[in-house]
Amino acid sequence: MYTPPMFKTDRAASLAFAQARGFGTVCGWDGSRPIASSLPFYLTYADDGTPLAAFHLSRHNPLLALADGASSWLIAVNGADAYVSPDWYASPDQVPTWLYQAVHFTGTVRKMSDHELGDHLDALSAKFEGRLVPKTPWTSSKMTAGRLDAMKKAIVGLLLSVDEVEGSFKLNQHKSDADYAGVANALAQQPQAAGRAVSEEMRMLRPQLFESQTTQLNVNAMAEGTVR
Repeated sequence: MYTPPMFKTDRAASLAFAQARGFGTVCGWDGSRPIASSLPFYLTYADDGTPLAAFHLSRHNPLLALADGASSWLIAVNGADAYVSPDWYASPDQVPTWLYQAVHFTGTVRKMSDHELGDHLDALSAKFEGRLVPKTPWTSSKMTAGRLDAMKKAIVGLLLSVDEVEGSFKLNQHKSDADYAGVANALAQQPQAAGRAVSEEMRMLRPQLFESQTTQLNVNAMAEGTVR
């Protein structure tokens, strides 16, 4: 990953971002071309602290032939991204750019045992069902034994041992406060959810630039509550 120093994020922040996102593109190399699949995953840790990315593939997926425990794979995890217009900066002579957050994991992959696969499926569904609270979580126990066994036979669980963690959070960190605030405020007004999400990330990095706006929003909210 090409990561300019001003955008490079540390290992802990990269791992936390990837775990929270839980979805990425897994890529291997078959000797002549890359093979990739987009899929959900979660992170766990080996006894020695090595991060492990757990996921599964269909038995028909050509990536499985590359899971030899020796060749290096990549998992690319992307967050929200947004285009930035030069018109949003306070300073002149700016150029268009794109803001984003991305993390790359590289490492070798091994196949899970049948026992590990069952635990993996429960952990994976629990991770994402937890986002649906207060909904009662779905669990594999709701499936008939025959149907669950058939589904498990159709997939293979995999563990990527993370040897290298790279993160690039390009959020205009190198810009002046005036330019930074101008872009964050403009993105907050965009119809696309991704633009608004990037704006929120920017606001968390320099909250002092937006304190007056936050205070005014709170005042407005209180006033609306009083009127109602």
